[in-house]
Formats: sequence, C-alpha cells, structure tokens
Amino acid sequence: MALLELRNVSKIYHLGGEEIRALDGVSLDIGGGEFVSIIGPSGSGKSTLMHILGCLDTPSHGTVTLDGTEVQRATPRELAHMRNRKIGFVFQFFNLLPKLNVVQNVELPMIYAGVSGRERRKRAEHALELVEMSHRLKNRPSQLSGGQQQRVAIARALVNDPKIVFADEPTGNLDTHTGEIILALFRKLSQEGRTIIIVTHNPEIAAVTPRRIEIRNGKIAEKVDERLAGLDRLAAKAGSLAPAA
Repeated sequence: MALLELRNVSKIYHLGGEEIRALDGVSLDIGGGEFVSIIGPSGSGKSTLMHILGCLDTPSHGTVTLDGTEVQRATPRELAHMRNRKIGFVFQFFNLLPKLNVVQNVELPMIYAGVSGRERRKRAEHALELVEMSHRLKNRPSQLSGGQQQRVAIARALVNDPKIVFADEPTGNLDTHTGEIILALFRKLSQEGRTIIIVTHNPEIAAVTPRRIEIRNGKIAEKVDERLAGLDRLAAKAGSLAPAA
C-alpha cells in the first residue's frame, strides 16, 4: 500500500456562478521514502494538490488515503492530529515567529501536540542538530541568513517525526548556492526514509528529484521517474553542509 493514495480526485470551486475545476480526476500514489516534485505553472492546480495531499483541504470528489486512513472519513479533530503527527510543512517565506528564538520556534508544533517542556526541548535540539543549526539555538530569526532560517523551518517540520514533509517553493527566497544546499538536505532526509514532496514552478528544482509529477489545467500531464547526474552532486553536498549557509 502506498503512503499517499489519490483516486479520481477533483476539486471544484464556484465563483460568480462559474465552475472552476482546480483538480480534475487526479489519481496518484506516493510511496514511503520517495523524493518527489510536483511541478506546474501558476494556476495549474499544484498548490491545490498539495493542500489535498497535506490534509489542509478535502476534495469535491474522489478519495484520499493517508497511511491507510481515508481522509474524508476522518473528523476535524482526527485530521488535525494527522497533520500534526504525520505531516511537516516547509514554506517559501520560512514563517518563523520573530519574537521567539530558534529553539522556541522549533518547539511550536510540539506545544500543539501536548508534549512536555523537557521533551520539547530535547526533541527540538535533536531536530536542529539534524540540520546543523545547533550552534544557533538562542538566536532570533532576524539574526540568521535566509538559508539558516530555512534550515530552522525544516527542523520545525521534522520535530514531530512526520512520515511526509511538504516543501512549497522552499528555495524561492534563497540564492542559487544556498538553494542547492537546502535541496541536498531534502535529498539526505529522503535517503533516511522520509517522504519528501517539493512543490515548485521551477524545472531546475524539479529536475533534482528522482520522480517528477507535472500538473497542467488540474490534470497530471506527465509523470517521470528519473535519476539525473545532478543528484550525485547534491547527495555529496548533503554530507558536508556548511553551517554558515
């Protein structure tokens, strides 16, 4: 069984009497440990697809199954629990709280999960160690570079040990070199068994993932499974991430 399963999923919006099909009959399987990109131009439906895959929205038609649970049958409380425990999100604009320091930002998802203070600190420090940010625990976001802020955001996404991490344009606010290091980190996390799904409009970003799902006009236009030469270069960088990035 796949970790994520979509069967004939459609998402329909009604605006001013007009019916807009953001997704139109999408069927898709994503397995555990896959490193996948979802690519498409603005308005193609890729963000809607991410929201449905990430249990942030529900389809108008069709079924979504996450780790054996049919999403439509879950109560709002069960959905919130699934998002908190099984899914991590990383966004283009980092979404760190400026008044909290690094370790406090990473602890936030565990507060909602009811984790004790001592356990929160232990797990937050471990997550920051994974992304090589242990030396910046007490810094506030304004004291960090863009790459460092994104590493903190990744640590926050990892802190509840989710099975899936969604990254929405995760390198959009970073320079090319720092973006490559962040992508290498995602590759490393995938090799450790996590499912990583990157949503992007950039073909160069999508090209570094072994699997690429192209979406156009609400439909999957192309599914490509490939390993490019750039993967070897990124995997090598993952083993030597520079703390200053």
